[in-house]
Amino acid sequence: MRSILEPGMIVRHPDRPDWGLGQVQSNIAGKITVNFEHAGKVVIDEARVQLVAEFGL
Repeated sequence: MRSILEPGMIVRHPDRPDWGLGQVQSNIAGKITVNFEHAGKVVIDEARVQLVAEFGL
């Protein structure tokens, strides 16, 4: 399944609320690079983790 997440979008990791909000940096072939407030830059495999988009922030 192809993710709708695009660079600039704000997301949360459902299993790591301590990471805070993150901004999507890139989404290439199911690998989503996110810069989180408290964890820094993390590459997420969308086949393993479904990031939660934050709308209206």
